[in-house]
Amino acid sequence: MPYHKNKQQAFQAAEQGMEQARDIYQQLDPSSSEYGHYLKRLKQEIDETEQQLENALEVASETQRKQLENYQAEIDTMKQNLE
Repeated sequence: MPYHKNKQQAFQAAEQGMEQARDIYQQLDPSSSEYGHYLKRLKQEIDETEQQLENALEVASETQRKQLENYQAEIDTMKQNLE
């Protein structure tokens, strides 16, 4: 049972990180005076989320793995749009 709990916790941490990264990404407005602040926060959140995704992928079920891979693709798209 602890293994299942760790799988679920790892997945939920990655999911929460993804939600936070999305929220910050949606607030990015290059014309805003707050752009630099949000950009810095987003880069930090992306780094943290990528680590959470890696951890979750190590123990994920097949269903979770597919969702985590979708999250990774979304993070990659965010990173590309920041370059």
